[in-house]
Amino acid sequence: MRLGYNILFVLFFWLSAPYYFLKMWRRGNWRAGFGQRFARYSPELKAALAKRPVLWLHAVSVGEVGVCCQLIRALEPHLAAFQILVSTTTSTGMAELQRLLPPHIRRIYYPADFAGAVRRAFKAIQPRAVILVEAELWPNFLCEAIATRCPLFLVNARISERSLRNYRFFRFFFRPIFASFSGVGCQQPEDARRMTELGFRAEAVHVTGNLKFDAAQPGPGAGLDVPALLRRIGVGEKAMLLVAGSTHAGEEVILAELLIRLRRRFPNLFLILAPRHAERAREVARELETRGIKFICRSDIPAGGPIAPGRLECLLVNSTGELKYFYEQATVVFVGKSLTARGGQNPIEPAALGKPVIFGPYMQNFASAAQAFVDGRAAVQVQDAAGLEAALAELLADERRRGELGARARQVVQQNLGATERTVRLIVEGLPPAPT
Repeated sequence: MRLGYNILFVLFFWLSAPYYFLKMWRRGNWRAGFGQRFARYSPELKAALAKRPVLWLHAVSVGEVGVCCQLIRALEPHLAAFQILVSTTTSTGMAELQRLLPPHIRRIYYPADFAGAVRRAFKAIQPRAVILVEAELWPNFLCEAIATRCPLFLVNARISERSLRNYRFFRFFFRPIFASFSGVGCQQPEDARRMTELGFRAEAVHVTGNLKFDAAQPGPGAGLDVPALLRRIGVGEKAMLLVAGSTHAGEEVILAELLIRLRRRFPNLFLILAPRHAERAREVARELETRGIKFICRSDIPAGGPIAPGRLECLLVNSTGELKYFYEQATVVFVGKSLTARGGQNPIEPAALGKPVIFGPYMQNFASAAQAFVDGRAAVQVQDAAGLEAALAELLADERRRGELGARARQVVQQNLGATERTVRLIVEGLPPAPT
């Protein structure tokens, strides 16, 4: 079975390579660390990793990186004998790791799941344990960890009904791999039930909660001064800010058309539009131009004094790592990938800030969190563009309703804290002792 997987993986890799290389090129900075994707590491990195036992954490992209960094900060006091290495798959994830982590934490790109590359990675790094944060489960990587007797942990785990069906189909292949995990921290009891059904050992599976509730807590330190930024582009202090975060194709068009109609009733309404993938900014800009929306891109705002681009209606955020600072100033938040694309993005971050949150019907990737907000009357879930327009109009017109919704949202977040502490305990108790 593994031989068949390797043949198919190589074929799929080369067939899909043009698409992924184009995607990497659009995101920029793709050359940096490119060899690491095939487990080609510098002598300096290898020498540094040989000094102390390595704890390897993996966070696929930006969404997992915040959780991973939160977990690292909590783990470090308990694991002084280890050095921590973090991998990610995307250049945007790497940019966040560089921004959020101190220099002593090593950062690499996750190796592509070629048998040879994975073998080289484990030989060079020699991890004492691997912790996957909501990660995709790549067969060669997992098999190499098992072959080298490296303990495996999966944290903040969730499994959708679709993924459950797919794993069931290949259960005969994955079951012995899953049984080898030393610890699994699940978001919900239903996730734990599904994990044990797939072959994870019942004694290794624990319900630890959703780490993203802890990761969403406002941290210390100064960030982007959004009010000052908005003043420089002529947005007044009394403007009502609709922040649309992590939007996907189709949603920007809906929001642009809603903005035109809503501004007739709320003339001081200003849209802050943050596509999930910054490389889509040019495409989104064309949609805004077609509809006559007066906008400016975040990258076009210089670091100097005020600019006078004319009366603006929209800021197009084509940067990464700044969305939470715009959330802090929002009057209302719309969470993307929930209206025209399936999966949903993270509603916890704006909720933790006490903001009134709206999302669409497709929140599969955050199903339990979205349901907690809806059940607690702490967010508004709409079914279509018409529902979004009605919900926005209601909230923009009613300050008290916005305050009540935001307060309940913050309360739901507070009720779900503690996953980090439980996850740290799971890992620390399951790790082999570091050599003395």
